[in-house]
Amino acid sequence: MSNMMELRQKVLEKNFSRMNQRQQEAVFHVNGPLLILAGAGSGKTTVLINRIANLIRFGNAYHSQNTASLTEEDCAAMEAYINGSAPLEPGTKARLAVNPCQPWQVLAITFTNKAAGELKDRLEAMLGEEGRDIWASTFHSTCARILRRYGDRLGFTNHFTIYDTDDSRRLMKECQKALNIEDKSLSYKTILNEISHAKDRMISPDDYANAAGADFRLGLVAKAYKLYQSRLSEADAMDFDDLLCNAVQLFLKCPDVLEYYQNRFRYIMVDEYQDTNHVQYLFVKLLAEKYKNICVVGDDDQSIYKFRGATIENIMSFEKSFPGAKLVRLEQNYRSTKNILAAANAVIENNLERKGKTLWTENPEGEKIALHTAFSEADEADYISKKILDGVAAGKKYADYAILYRMNSQSNTLEKVFVKSGVPYRIIGGLRFYERKEIKDLIAYLSVINNPSDEIRLRRIINQPKRSIGDKTISQAAEIAASIGESLFYVISHADEFEPLKRTAPKLLAFAGLINQLISLSSTARLNELYQAILMKTQYIEKLKESENDDAQDRIDNINELASNLIQYEENNGEDTTLEGFLEEVSLMTDIDNYDGNTDAVVMMTMHSAKGLEFPCVFLPGFEEGIFPGVQAIYTPGEVEEERRLAYVAITRAREELTILNAESRMIFGSTNHNKASRFSAEIPEELVNKSRAREWKKPIPGTVLPVSSHESRSASVNAARHFGPAGISQPHKPTDSYRVGDSVRHKAFGAGMILSATPMGNDTLLEIAFDGVGTKKIMANFARLTKE
Repeated sequence: MSNMMELRQKVLEKNFSRMNQRQQEAVFHVNGPLLILAGAGSGKTTVLINRIANLIRFGNAYHSQNTASLTEEDCAAMEAYINGSAPLEPGTKARLAVNPCQPWQVLAITFTNKAAGELKDRLEAMLGEEGRDIWASTFHSTCARILRRYGDRLGFTNHFTIYDTDDSRRLMKECQKALNIEDKSLSYKTILNEISHAKDRMISPDDYANAAGADFRLGLVAKAYKLYQSRLSEADAMDFDDLLCNAVQLFLKCPDVLEYYQNRFRYIMVDEYQDTNHVQYLFVKLLAEKYKNICVVGDDDQSIYKFRGATIENIMSFEKSFPGAKLVRLEQNYRSTKNILAAANAVIENNLERKGKTLWTENPEGEKIALHTAFSEADEADYISKKILDGVAAGKKYADYAILYRMNSQSNTLEKVFVKSGVPYRIIGGLRFYERKEIKDLIAYLSVINNPSDEIRLRRIINQPKRSIGDKTISQAAEIAASIGESLFYVISHADEFEPLKRTAPKLLAFAGLINQLISLSSTARLNELYQAILMKTQYIEKLKESENDDAQDRIDNINELASNLIQYEENNGEDTTLEGFLEEVSLMTDIDNYDGNTDAVVMMTMHSAKGLEFPCVFLPGFEEGIFPGVQAIYTPGEVEEERRLAYVAITRAREELTILNAESRMIFGSTNHNKASRFSAEIPEELVNKSRAREWKKPIPGTVLPVSSHESRSASVNAARHFGPAGISQPHKPTDSYRVGDSVRHKAFGAGMILSATPMGNDTLLEIAFDGVGTKKIMANFARLTKE
């Protein structure tokens, strides 16, 4: 028997030989609770799939002493398979199994529909049709499926409606109106967030009201919560939180239903367990209570969704919640170089709230981590652009590069420099800065001020913010303009002279008066003063705050970031600054093609969005105190640990090259800050990094520039004198040559080309160049780094 057990184990080890020892340990552990601490890049999805395959094909064969089903012929067949002289016979393979489970007895819970779909696809590829019977779905989908069958026990029909975020918002607005709760004093968003937290903790409306006591604000939330749930019930509807909450309520109130699902799902697996909240923990704990066969996969060091309600405590206390649990650490990383992993380990070791593990790899040592200090966010972006162009010139693809930032607004400066440098890029998880609605609105205001005949942009802003000027009125005005041969703005400015417009004339004239005031101001005011006047006179931000948009604050941040662009444009162009010139620069920004997922383009996204992805070369800009970690986190140890976990996630996205950047000064949201370098970059050991910084300079005597080279040659110092303006502001390098149509030029990344057009623009020139290898591109001359041929 002992010999057959050993042979069977060797057969199974060979069958799963593509997995390392720790991975196999997780795959072969079948009975009882199992916590798989899967470090970044350690192949956790592969482990999940192979563990499910082992459950269905072989059951507990690896650890079982039961060999009664095996024959002497099977023994010979196993030896032949182990020696590589013959494949494993189907009959022998079937007799190896000990208590295999049926596919429909496996429940695999993921966090996204995409992840669930990929899991099922890979299982079907491995197991064939059997894989289709495995329940692989999200928490919400799993709960909805259960409630469709047994929701009547809670008073719902099996046709109940699921309210999405917008439905919930509309319903709460109705509840607020019925209860006379002004949104200005207590917003629908605040109330819904409170209700969501209450449902996560399984707190009913009555319990919430009792806990509120004499607190007036919480009392209002309690009333809104109770009415909201009553209206949901009347509508035979559940919101997203109800799906989880009601599934747990169903199990608690109906033991027979719970037992049915406990018997059905004898093996439960949960991916990304560090991202679960309290009600999700209750759901899986109840399901696993009978057989204890629960396997959770996660990484406490990658718990970064506290703002969504996730609690790291679930993974930290797993062994307490499920006594006798086995812990398997997957620490071999297949993604990154030794240096990158060492840096990630050094950073995350500073967290106290963690179970502890150290990633290692058999990959090469790789390049050291580059730590670069730039002068400003513009200098930071310019540095990144040049590094990418140099890399592409050396044979890399643009798609090899990813830029991960803490805040979406950081993409703004990067986009500007990439467009001027001709670097193709695509943003994942967000729009390009100048494609965002609020930015388009405000650029439209500037465009109409610059050219009142710009009808497209005039139509965009005439009712932004809302002025009760409808489409019918605008169409009538446009028809009049066409009939008399005048512009739409002329007709609006004389609305009281046209009979069809007399009823709405006061509103139209008020809008025209506003634009005329701004046109008058534009002749004397600086660009940012004009911009601030637009915001004040239109009350754009105030109206946005009063709106029902969930992303109002993000939009306000973008609006303030546009002020940074205007200020920098003025500083870069000096006396040549014009509104028309700025708008021309913006038109270049929006002249980039949309890139699909297969396009060879630099990838830009937030660090949160990058979780689960990997790239050969990664840039991490903005590693500064106040940016990352953010201002709100700095004074709260728990928040700093969450930010450090995010830094760990960001660092471990890199496979080959990692560059971490900070700026000595950074303009963000319209104001300039001087931040210290982030504590996270300081936590990386000196021996793992190569430090560099932009050229240093002494404080200039008024009217002069005194650059001081820290580690550059004298010639570089001369170049630096050209690079910095009178105020010590980082400027693009000025080309020594003038460019003419027909000139043959060479670009470091794009190769040889011919200039098709050269358009002066401020103190720069917009070049349209037909390159032999990559087609026609528009590039700003000061950023092009061209050589004439």
